[in-house]
Amino acid sequence: MGQVPQPAHARAGLDAGAEDTTPVPSAPSRVPSLPVDGAGADQPPRPDRPRGRRRLWAWTVFIVVVVALVVASRWNLDYYALQPGTAQSVQQFITVPPDRNHPVTHPVLLTDVEIGRVTALTYLFFRLQSNSALEQVEAVTGGTPPSQLTAQGNLEMSQAEDDAKAAALDRLGYAVTATPSGAVIFGTFPGTPAYGVLDVGDVITAVDGVATPSTEALDTALKHYHSGQTVDFTVRRGGTAAPVSVPITLKTTAVDLGAGQVGHLDLGIYSEDQIDYTYPFPVKIDVTNIGGPSAGLAMTLGVIDALTNGSVTGGHTVAATGTIDAQGDVGDVGGVAQKTVAVENAGATIFLVPPQEYRAAMSKDRPGLHVYAVATLDQALQVLQAHGGKVPPAPSPSSPAAPRSSTTG
Repeated sequence: MGQVPQPAHARAGLDAGAEDTTPVPSAPSRVPSLPVDGAGADQPPRPDRPRGRRRLWAWTVFIVVVVALVVASRWNLDYYALQPGTAQSVQQFITVPPDRNHPVTHPVLLTDVEIGRVTALTYLFFRLQSNSALEQVEAVTGGTPPSQLTAQGNLEMSQAEDDAKAAALDRLGYAVTATPSGAVIFGTFPGTPAYGVLDVGDVITAVDGVATPSTEALDTALKHYHSGQTVDFTVRRGGTAAPVSVPITLKTTAVDLGAGQVGHLDLGIYSEDQIDYTYPFPVKIDVTNIGGPSAGLAMTLGVIDALTNGSVTGGHTVAATGTIDAQGDVGDVGGVAQKTVAVENAGATIFLVPPQEYRAAMSKDRPGLHVYAVATLDQALQVLQAHGGKVPPAPSPSSPAAPRSSTTG
């Protein structure tokens, strides 16, 4: 290939008669050449891709990735992820009168699960975790609006604490009275007259001045009203505040009841009986940062352990999960596979679970952990007694027991 024409030499100076001249360095005589195809021929330099364009491309890719991650992190899928939580002593949450308290050296452990909404960003992570479980949102919430889930969990824990005290004291032979005192709101349906007016935990005690000590009484009272009428409800906010009047105008509303069912409701609540217990002496259970009723069995065993001599656990590390009612019946709970991992990590050697959850617990069973299915408080105590636990004798029929018939005042 030919040579690139050489540029003319550049010179600079003053007029011809000037005494001082300052030469300007001349330009190079040749333009550097580049070999082509190994031939060594001179070529003009190839222009580099502008750096600005490369930087723009890099920033564009970066921004697209960031936006995609943000969108994926906020894109909720129809799943909750259940993961192993913690196993901790129930005794730290229990307080009994000092003159009745007995030291507990090997307390029962209560256990929980961690639950979180699955996003497009975290789906694969949870799917690959061997101890995680993905559950459909409706299976976890039962169709409850997310805004009410925390309040429901707190209400269930409060009810479980009351029932655990009643069951434990009854098993020890103390008299406990149970009095229905209204219909406690467990949830409201979006779009209905009650939604946003009545809150989870509120207790309806009367309708237009007529006492409603139970859910059944409330249902009976509302049968006399129809859509379009305004009803004056007497409500204890949060279940403990002084009664206030809350007028609500009924309106027939179609609501999604879950599982493909549609109902037509005039008020739009679902409620449970509010039970007020009277105990022979103060017993306080205050579990913090855990919602739901699944610690009921563990709390009951903890109260019994605190009020009796010896160790109910027989010196073993015992964990328990399961709801409990005032009669001592144990009910099923969720996330038992994950709870089993948590109690194993805590070093438990005995794990008491509801019969419905035995198979789930055994799916995570490891050597050294013995899982037992118990349907009642008495069955749980029998298991512990078989392992050396000191269990108080059951009260005789003549001993005072908590009456289960309702009383209305």
